[in-house]
Amino acid sequence: MPKSKQQKLKLLYLRDYLRRNTDEAHPASISELIDHLASKGIRAERKSIYDDFLSLYEYGMEVFYRRSKPSGYYVAERDFELSEIKFLIDAVLSSRFLTPTQSASLIRKLASLSSEHQAALLRRQIVLSGRVKSSSVDAFENIDTLHEAIAQSRQVSFRYFDWGIDRQKHFRPNRYTASPYALLWDDENYYLIAHSERHGLTHYRVDKMEDVLITENTCIVTEETKDFDPSAYSKEIFGMYRGKRMQVKLRFENSLAGVVLDRFGRDLVLVPSGEKHFVFTVQLSLSPNFLGWLAGFGGRATILSPKKAVDEYRNFCQAVTAAIDEK
Repeated sequence: MPKSKQQKLKLLYLRDYLRRNTDEAHPASISELIDHLASKGIRAERKSIYDDFLSLYEYGMEVFYRRSKPSGYYVAERDFELSEIKFLIDAVLSSRFLTPTQSASLIRKLASLSSEHQAALLRRQIVLSGRVKSSSVDAFENIDTLHEAIAQSRQVSFRYFDWGIDRQKHFRPNRYTASPYALLWDDENYYLIAHSERHGLTHYRVDKMEDVLITENTCIVTEETKDFDPSAYSKEIFGMYRGKRMQVKLRFENSLAGVVLDRFGRDLVLVPSGEKHFVFTVQLSLSPNFLGWLAGFGGRATILSPKKAVDEYRNFCQAVTAAIDEK
């Protein structure tokens, strides 16, 4: 007798059940597997299940048997380890770029990569309330559009807004037009790195962009963008605020070596300067965010050169002190 349509799906149903419902702590018995297949209108015998296990093994999916109670069969290996899924969920939770609804949807999808038992545990550990989240529901669509524009080397146009003290969007006048080069994740937000005629190489927060359209114009290539390196760019920018780009020589206490290497990269050359300090030179964007970061170390870090950078740092610190002293 020819196999029914449902009978042909037997191996797929068996694979899905093992992936969704079993792990080392929650194996399934042969009887349980036979009952599940029967609920799908598929007749199965114990011997045929063993043959299916062999077919799954040839396909690349290993089914293990647990002898100790509770005994049974389970799938141990999945595309993602449980620790990897937890890491990805933490990244989603910490992302301000995503709305609460988008975060919850992504977390459900990530949790589904584990067994149902592990997914239930992951969902119980998730806390969304109280976290700062985006209100932009167009963010994912914007990302798709921007990726397409970058792949086609085409300019984009869009509207851009700022948040007011009334907690409302305030759109800047006129549409923006820019040549997109990369999307960069920084400080829990997504940014478009692009070139505009007004600002040169700059960046825009994707969740503040609306009505993003791909134009017919090709991207503008300049000396600054022809060999653009997103990784190098992210090291130069502090808090995604641009300032004057320059080579700066800095001196830090030895105890801050780890902080410096984490921020600027492990290939940075640190030169001893006396017993307690080291110096290094790095190209960066001398913005208020960088100066604020540096000031956070107090007297343990400072700028040595160039003079223009030293003067800006001094003026920055004096302005902060003056603001504190104001009555």
